[in-house]
Amino acid sequence: MPSADTFSIPPIRELVKWRLKDCAVIVDPFARNSRFGTLTNDLNPETAATHHMDAIEFLTGLVAEGVQADAVLFDPPYSNGQIIEMYQKIGRAFTGDDDLNRLGKHKDLMDRVLKTGGIAICCGWNSMGMGVERRYSLEEILLVPHGRVHNDTIVTVERKMQAGFGFGAQP
Repeated sequence: MPSADTFSIPPIRELVKWRLKDCAVIVDPFARNSRFGTLTNDLNPETAATHHMDAIEFLTGLVAEGVQADAVLFDPPYSNGQIIEMYQKIGRAFTGDDDLNRLGKHKDLMDRVLKTGGIAICCGWNSMGMGVERRYSLEEILLVPHGRVHNDTIVTVERKMQAGFGFGAQP
């Protein structure tokens, strides 16, 4: 079944655990209660994350600090409805500036903190991931069906390539 704590879903948990086994610095800007990240953030102060701020502010701060991550985890709300629900839980009003259009900004900032050769694990209802245009090579896709009327969860694992390398190139 689906869960708001995506990384607690058994096949996703196992993939993440295996992919992160050699990673020392792991950035998770939408961590909720996940313990996989070493630098974690979630807007909701009632979660286990170590920081509780807007994800763009969190990532901008990491860029300013010069953080270089071995891996990034990207498990944002998958729809505007989920964003609104999340904001209502913490008493924050949803505005047009909070919609899914911000996901590109999140990815651009995550790209700046991820080392060349690092791993990006992205979750959602599509397989977009970080993308070839940001110089990422797709290594794996996990499709997790939840049955009945629930959307599948799609997990992509990508590696950040050196500038100038094409799709499928090695770091």
